[in-house]
Amino acid sequence: MKITRINNIQKMLEKEHSLSINHLCEVFQVSKNTIRRDIAELDKRGLINKVYGGITLKETDSIEPFTQRQSKNSLKKQRVAQLAASLVEDNDVIFIDSGTTTLHMIPYLLEKKNLTIITASVNVINAAISCATSKTFNLIATGGTLYYPSMAFVGPSVLHCLDNYNMSKIFLASTGISIENGATNASITENEIKKKLIQKPGEKHLLIDSSKLDVTSLMTFCPLTELNSIILDSPAPEKYVQYCKKNHIDLLVAPEEYV
Repeated sequence: MKITRINNIQKMLEKEHSLSINHLCEVFQVSKNTIRRDIAELDKRGLINKVYGGITLKETDSIEPFTQRQSKNSLKKQRVAQLAASLVEDNDVIFIDSGTTTLHMIPYLLEKKNLTIITASVNVINAAISCATSKTFNLIATGGTLYYPSMAFVGPSVLHCLDNYNMSKIFLASTGISIENGATNASITENEIKKKLIQKPGEKHLLIDSSKLDVTSLMTFCPLTELNSIILDSPAPEKYVQYCKKNHIDLLVAPEEYV
């Protein structure tokens, strides 16, 4: 029955997050026109986004707005960002991810020479403009569609942009990490960008404050073994120390005297 099929499509989408029309036709053994009518009903309910060749699960407003996240653990985030910035060298080409911790790197990069920063984050762009002269950074914005909860650009154009550049270091943000589920993120659209960055050559550094340890969000963008370092504001539990040592991941802790 139509209602049963629509409900089953919804359940599948909640599990898989994206589905193609061809796959749905195979699963339910119906025509594309039938599936398109089912999709129209799900769209009317506000549950999906229609994309080329299929559908994705519509993200809810449960993602905390950037301004609210920015005010939490602010000093800890600044310390983490200061340590991350110390890894940057003259002539580097770096990517700075959208996030309330990575944003704080900018003031600590002002003395670097011939530094190129690539970013999809409106806040990183604004920070770079506000605290630097025009000759301080080479600043490259990815462009794309603005995703308001994180004030960052998303979409296929971001992925295409990233294909064009070689990066020496990539500084990533995460909603939470765990040994079991790796580095995770709450936004489906941003998750694709993070996965793309993990596939690029160059060092990968993850910046988090200690409140994000043992936190698993909606989607995993990489296992922790894909990272060169995890940068924290305070010492991690012993299980992380041992895991990182075994897998050759640098576990870096920002000194208390920072900031």
